[in-house]
Amino acid sequence: MSTATPPTTESDVVVIGAGPAGLTAAYTLAKAGKKVTVIEARDRVGGRTWNGHILDAEGGKHFIEIGGQWISPDQTRLMALTEELDLETFPRYREGNSIYVSPDGTRHTYTGDRLPVTDHTLAEMEKLIGIMDELAAEVGAETPWAAAKAEELDTIAFRTWLHQHSDDQEAIDNVSIYVASGMLTKPSYAFSTLQAVLMAASAGSFSNLVDEDFILDRRVVGGMQHVSVTLAEKIRELGGKIILDSPVRQIDWHEADATTVDEINTVADVRNGVADNGAAGSVTVHAEGATIHAKNAVLAVPPNLYNRISFVPPMPRDQHVAHQHISMGLVIKVHAVYETRFWREDGLSGTAFGGGRLVQEIYDNTNYGADGTEGEDAYGTLVGFVSDLYAEEMWALPEAERKERILSAMADYLGPKTMEPVAFYLSDMAAEEWTRGAYATSYDLGGLHRWGHLQNQPTGPIHYACSDIAAEGYQHVDGAVRQGEAAALAILEVQGTAREEQDA
Repeated sequence: MSTATPPTTESDVVVIGAGPAGLTAAYTLAKAGKKVTVIEARDRVGGRTWNGHILDAEGGKHFIEIGGQWISPDQTRLMALTEELDLETFPRYREGNSIYVSPDGTRHTYTGDRLPVTDHTLAEMEKLIGIMDELAAEVGAETPWAAAKAEELDTIAFRTWLHQHSDDQEAIDNVSIYVASGMLTKPSYAFSTLQAVLMAASAGSFSNLVDEDFILDRRVVGGMQHVSVTLAEKIRELGGKIILDSPVRQIDWHEADATTVDEINTVADVRNGVADNGAAGSVTVHAEGATIHAKNAVLAVPPNLYNRISFVPPMPRDQHVAHQHISMGLVIKVHAVYETRFWREDGLSGTAFGGGRLVQEIYDNTNYGADGTEGEDAYGTLVGFVSDLYAEEMWALPEAERKERILSAMADYLGPKTMEPVAFYLSDMAAEEWTRGAYATSYDLGGLHRWGHLQNQPTGPIHYACSDIAAEGYQHVDGAVRQGEAAALAILEVQGTAREEQDA
């Protein structure tokens, strides 16, 4: 094995991470004439969007979207990008009756957006949603840490807050599902009310968040990863370079602050931060098989992976502390493929809910235009979700028992035919080395109001971009696109200013 130091590639900007955020940043920069190098630890582009396949017993191959896949109407930046890239979208199937399983196990069919619950439970749900709508409008998505109620809301668990405003457990379970298991994928006692309000504000309102027809509206023909694949093609056409299968191990980003020298006990560092954060400077990225030197860097990976990289000198103390209080959630995305779309034959949409159950939500996820084919797939596909504590419980079981338990839970909604898929797969992003969870990161209880202001603040010449630190589109591909574009535009401004000063 060669130990020779790889030659250094010179770029205007180096982008670390080839997911939607990093690739949008690189695409924006390349269109502006900048020399860009993207470096990615995986052997593919797409990050947490990932097109895959599973095999049935006969060896037949079935397309699945292992990672993120949906677009909602408020995600206008992602929609605009798909149009720019000439990618088509199609609506989620939602015709027919939906299914609700109540806490006592009773199965109900219903139409429309009203769950078949008692009038009291419905009134309590509407009350909680209304209060959350008011808070989302008051706090907003841009700077929730600066809101007048930030500390108050950030130091109370969402579950506790819900109990303070309602004594109806069914209403509490049905409302918390949309943030806890449905988005942050953590138990509702493990994150703050402010974090839940941010989740709602990022979607426009809590009412939008609880409307599955809104939040889970459309999919990309060919899969969401096709956005990243097409962006990568465009970047290469514009002269950009994309290096895969090359984890970044070290970033040299600044000179240490001489005033921090303690000659007896330590060496100089940057514990008090950098005066010219965001400005063009000198950054060298050391990866396996590649070294890139640039004026600026975009760190486009989720915050839980920042500590996989050594920073020379070390990052400022506030960043070190903040990054220890951001973590991924845990969710299993269940893919079950069937010979027929039997639920449609039974007059069902495939949409099912049950707050607090092992599988709390199910949708018809039948593919359209997958693998270059025309029209809807002949096979039917259901997607379900097993979140947080239940996900931990399922991963602790033997494979056969795990499959039986999950399919049985899905059959509680859609009947015994659910037990007979021709192909079955569980997305396990928590075991994926360069993700380590799903869907995205959030702060520990009390962390958002303390450290949220740091997440989009550049560190020296390093800018940050990912859906985890987005305002609009938080935790969604739309947020990643917005973040990548914002980082690129900020760099274009500082590099343009630096060039003007140099010319002068």
